[in-house]
Amino acid sequence: MGGKGLFITLEGIDGSGKSTQARLLADHLRAQGYQVVQTREPGGAPGAEDIRALVLQGDPDRWSPETELLLFTAARRDHLEKTILPALNAGKIVVCDRFADSTRVYQGVTRGDLRDKVDELHRLMIGREPDLTLIIDMDPETGLARAKGRGGDEERFEDFGLDMQRQMRAAFLDLADEFPRRCRVIDGNRPPEEVAAEVNAHAEAALL
Repeated sequence: MGGKGLFITLEGIDGSGKSTQARLLADHLRAQGYQVVQTREPGGAPGAEDIRALVLQGDPDRWSPETELLLFTAARRDHLEKTILPALNAGKIVVCDRFADSTRVYQGVTRGDLRDKVDELHRLMIGREPDLTLIIDMDPETGLARAKGRGGDEERFEDFGLDMQRQMRAAFLDLADEFPRRCRVIDGNRPPEEVAAEVNAHAEAALL
């Protein structure tokens, strides 16, 4: 599952600003003349977007961690086939808001002790890691307040509360230590333009 393009993911807890940074990064790279596909998970392809509604809406206890893992993997496979790999094989840059690291954190650590199963499903059904992962590190209390303040209908994970956000932050930082070659931790407790400048610098370095 190789590709000629560059695959960049942004990760972080809910409300960390990674969606904003993904958009700003895509805009910045397009302004530099690159062909960019901006996408998200869960979602990014028609079937995956259908699954997104299932996993992000409704009661927090709607699904078990095991069922979530299967749903997220199904959505990711569809996203990979329909959006990510075609773009990479065409030499484009893919900027993705969340990818497999979110599943490693949410279902692998904080929602259940399923990391071995997460890794096995990833090996069997996905088999692709990002070239660069930018982890936007955010104070969990601030992030949760931001996320809840959006007032949207996709707040199922936010409804698990502050303790889960704290666990997720620690798990994302652990992933940065586990995958140091592709992961960069960026302080998100700053104005968005300062965060964006660092995000852009890391992306540009990866393009050299």
